[in-house]
Amino acid sequence: MKHQKPIIFAIIIKDFSASLYTMDLSKKIPSYLVKKKNIVSLILFTAAFALVFINIYAPFGVTTWFNISKLELLLYSSLVILTGVLVVVISRIIMYQLAKRGKYISIGRYLIWIAIEISSMSLFYTLYEMLILHDPRSFDEAIKVSIQNTALVLLIPYTVTWLYFAWIDNKEKLEAIAEGNNQNTEKIGMVPFRDEKGTMRLTIKLEDLLYLQGADNYVTIYYSNHNKQEKFLLRNTLKRLEDTLKPFEVIRVHRSYMVNFQKVKLIERTKEGLRIKLNTQPLVEVPVSKTYTGAVFELFGQSH
Repeated sequence: MKHQKPIIFAIIIKDFSASLYTMDLSKKIPSYLVKKKNIVSLILFTAAFALVFINIYAPFGVTTWFNISKLELLLYSSLVILTGVLVVVISRIIMYQLAKRGKYISIGRYLIWIAIEISSMSLFYTLYEMLILHDPRSFDEAIKVSIQNTALVLLIPYTVTWLYFAWIDNKEKLEAIAEGNNQNTEKIGMVPFRDEKGTMRLTIKLEDLLYLQGADNYVTIYYSNHNKQEKFLLRNTLKRLEDTLKPFEVIRVHRSYMVNFQKVKLIERTKEGLRIKLNTQPLVEVPVSKTYTGAVFELFGQSH
């Protein structure tokens, strides 16, 4: 069993690293990761997993306890695990409060947060081994093994719950889309696009939608996909889409353009008139016609 520990740890780190390679670390973490009920579920599942892990897998010098009964081992390990999981409880309460106050937590920061949790729990378990169990190993050796074991204790339940929360979140979004209710899609931050016959053709996250360009009976929808701009051609008109998109603050700024105001970086007055610059790479400029100038500045709470 001892030889399997580094192998399992290496596999987890390898898979985790592969996922990070394709992940946009500057992107905001999914909202389901900071929901109160999901945080509670994460803590309970992590505690249960850690308890099973420490009784079956025997890390953290637990083999020195085997001269006691199984019941005593269970009680003793439960106390140790609950004390260690207290680190996660405090950490997640802080994260929840920050998210509640509107603080931006990127995926990169979230991963650093997890690394701090692992380091903190590792330090706790190492001190426990050295001071309570009188582990004869050096501190450096003990902390190294403790980090590996703690990573297993946390990363496995964290990964499982993340996948589960994502599955539930996607399921709810699909149900809302299937219902075709604008209020439902608005609530979950998804923008539905239907063609002129009312058939759903595309649904995009509001945070990924950039702008729309209309020409005759077609609308080109520009959106962001993994930091790349992509487009989708929809048979419809901007006029028909206006009322549908108004609740999302995707508004008309020109007879041929609508923009997602979440993506507006600045409004610039040029010789040719007003132009909106979107917060994209590469930079996108959209003209503002005189007809829609008032509505644009009203949205910004300014006088033109």
